[in-house]
Amino acid sequence: MYLVNSKMYKVMWSLLLLVLVSGCSTVSVNSSSEEQGDYYEEEDENRDPWESYNRSMYAFNDTLDHYFLKPVAEGYRYITPEIVDDGVSNFFGNFTMPLVIVNDLLQVKFWQAGKDSLRFLVNSTLGIFGFFDVASSMYLPPHREDFGQTLGYWGVPSGPYVVLPFFGPSTVRDGLSLVPDFMVGFTINLDTGVNRYAMFGLGIVDVRADLLPFEKAVAGDKYVFLREIYLQKREYDVKDGVIEDDFEDDFGDD
Repeated sequence: MYLVNSKMYKVMWSLLLLVLVSGCSTVSVNSSSEEQGDYYEEEDENRDPWESYNRSMYAFNDTLDHYFLKPVAEGYRYITPEIVDDGVSNFFGNFTMPLVIVNDLLQVKFWQAGKDSLRFLVNSTLGIFGFFDVASSMYLPPHREDFGQTLGYWGVPSGPYVVLPFFGPSTVRDGLSLVPDFMVGFTINLDTGVNRYAMFGLGIVDVRADLLPFEKAVAGDKYVFLREIYLQKREYDVKDGVIEDDFEDDFGDD
């Protein structure tokens, strides 16, 4: 789980994911409801073979969120002025940039690595340790890269969907990638001891608070909704937004 680079970036991602989920829910106009049901059942079995376990772990995480993380996030949002909330989001977005740059290089994206390095330098200095996102106004937008994306870039399959305790939606590939992600994150962090974990905790609360307005968008089976959002978002991340459509397969050639 990563702290995204800015509040506007999170809003854009949320809207994009809602569009992707809506598009995924459409089916061929010539398909019967029975055929549609068989199709989605087969898809779920292929992508989510551990659904029974995943639903149990999802229920555990959801209970933890309901009774602990969400109330803390609501309190944080209530007492924190918007300008401070924006600054905290910007700070943690800048804080993760070295990890992004490492994965830029591992994916042979040297031009992007250079731009991300410049973004990190600008926001760390002119932006006062990243509290202000000065770089975006200089046409240096944020990027998001992690080791899961790097493995996907080099052709490593995602594996089955899995819900991790505390961390939530993931896949086998992304779950294993958390280890090098955290190792690099801690290595590049100059703080030690309790300060490091306090910052990590604050970052989680900040992200959770910024997601509060989007909870009303969740409809139907929340587990399935979040699963589809996660899987499609990760595909979008790995392929850098280049998603193959299947319109020709659905409608055939004239």
